Amino acid sequence: MLTAEFDYLLPPELIAQHPAPRRDGSRLLVLKRPAGSVEHHAFSTLPSFLKPGDLLVLNNSRVIPARLRGFKPDTGGEIEILLLEENGPLDWWVMLRPGKRVRPGTKIIFRSLDGQISPLQAEVLAKNEEGHCRLRFSGVADFSAALSALGEMPLPPYISRSQPATGAEDRSRYQTVFARHDGSVAAPTAGLHFTDELLASLRAGGIGVEFVTLHVGHGTFAPVKAGRVEEHVMHEERFEVPPETAAAVNLACAEGRRVIAVGTTSVRVLESVAREHGGKLVAGPGRTRIFLHPPATFSVVDALLTNFHLPQSTLLMLVSALVAPGEHPRGRDLLLAAYAEAVRENYRFFSYGDAMLIL
Repeated sequence: MLTAEFDYLLPPELIAQHPAPRRDGSRLLVLKRPAGSVEHHAFSTLPSFLKPGDLLVLNNSRVIPARLRGFKPDTGGEIEILLLEENGPLDWWVMLRPGKRVRPGTKIIFRSLDGQISPLQAEVLAKNEEGHCRLRFSGVADFSAALSALGEMPLPPYISRSQPATGAEDRSRYQTVFARHDGSVAAPTAGLHFTDELLASLRAGGIGVEFVTLHVGHGTFAPVKAGRVEEHVMHEERFEVPPETAAAVNLACAEGRRVIAVGTTSVRVLESVAREHGGKLVAGPGRTRIFLHPPATFSVVDALLTNFHLPQSTLLMLVSALVAPGEHPRGRDLLLAAYAEAVRENYRFFSYGDAMLIL
């Protein structure tokens, strides 16, 4: 299967640069798989497409202000740091830009958001084959507090800002209202549309709402460079399944009720665990490199709420598989036809864009 089969044309002006004025004020494209039909609605109408007994599973990972700016004291060279994964206290794997000439032993001094020198420093401990560096931070007693004061929200590369992403809008809106556990360097964007009031309304209507945690890594934006889909090496991400979520999902499956994943990250958690445990969910932590693409089948997930994804991306491939499990090219064709209609209807795409419900 060729990666180029998952391409589509997107006018740049449809890439959302800012969120909708209200979280639930975005649009909702509903793709009904049996008929292959597409409907256009407001996101606030989501409850009308659900029924008592349905179970929504959302990702409650919290985005950290993972982008830092500093300089090398020996040369004065400016350097940008994106935190990737914590190894331990003050010990992180990061991406550095520019980073080709950085070697173990290199020192970095960080600047505050207004450009002043801060107490936070780091030393490069190691560099891996991917070019990522391991840093040991020092100079502060509370790294989380320092990160909150110095860090910028790690907006994806297709969102442009004239100034670093330090404003109140990005701090607030590039984060779900139910985010609880620090660790993501990209938002689980399908969850950005929910308000506390909408979640309360869903629960009052008999819709189950449960959470998993998957810390979204930088690899979510990594392009598929391989010419054939099957040759792509998937990035790894950490997750946690709470006992109450495992119990709720297993009961819903046993009773034939719909499990509706909110976001591709939730799909990856549910299907990773189910594949390891004979179709059942088991509570606990884990790591996954699962790559779901046509003609994949699904053990747990029946429906999906998601945003619109980049051309030739692993996320677009996952959604294509879910549109028609076990089939190819039907799922891809239905999905790309829906995307083409979304383009004609001027939907807003990607992280701050509109949503899609696949039933």
